[in-house]
Amino acid sequence: MVSKNQIKLITSLQQKKYRIVNQLFFAEGVKVIQELLKSKFELEHLYTTQNDFDEVSIARKTLIHENDLKKISALATPNTCLGVFKIPAERKVENTGLIIALDSIRDPGNMGTIMRLCDWFGVNQIVCSKETVDIYNPKVVQATMGSITRVNVSYLDLNVYIKEATLPIYGTFMDGANVYKTSLPQEGIIIMGNEANGISEVLEKQVKNRLAIPRFGALKETESLNVATATGVILSEFRRSL
Repeated sequence: MVSKNQIKLITSLQQKKYRIVNQLFFAEGVKVIQELLKSKFELEHLYTTQNDFDEVSIARKTLIHENDLKKISALATPNTCLGVFKIPAERKVENTGLIIALDSIRDPGNMGTIMRLCDWFGVNQIVCSKETVDIYNPKVVQATMGSITRVNVSYLDLNVYIKEATLPIYGTFMDGANVYKTSLPQEGIIIMGNEANGISEVLEKQVKNRLAIPRFGALKETESLNVATATGVILSEFRRSL
């Protein structure tokens, strides 16, 4: 049984301001919750319609009916479980290796997919402008499929961070150098821009290495690539020489 106060708290966590106030977020689905339980994330409480998650103590687990799960779920078709977790303290940025910098990425699906791509390609650090979507947004958490536990994400003044960076700065532009013909290092900061506007003018001035993913279509009329798709292509090329 889930109480009215619990329902009110959990549904409020769909909004960033209440996640900040309560320092809590929630995840749905067996796969994502299992990944979080195996990580350093601390479970607040688990709600499930099944007799599963034996590793979770009875004190932190509530068996609920499907109708109650629908009341707290952010999904159109709820899964079988929902876990509420504590938001950990933000870790320090590690300025080594490859780093993805996100300039005002707004779409939760794109954010979650980029985190999965970083996890896949061994990029452990993402730095985000403060305008970028919150990683604890339920849709982002869902889209990461557990990669949220392995990729460190920091929110900061991206303009200041890039200006003070000692690593080489790369950015993606339509008029950049062909990424397939460019020698790429194993360390650097790769800026990916906003879905509609690309990299901001302020940041663009600080990018010394401009990259482009060339179009191969006969008419070459496709306006642009989805930012998550572009991130996958770029990271693949950076890792090709390993």
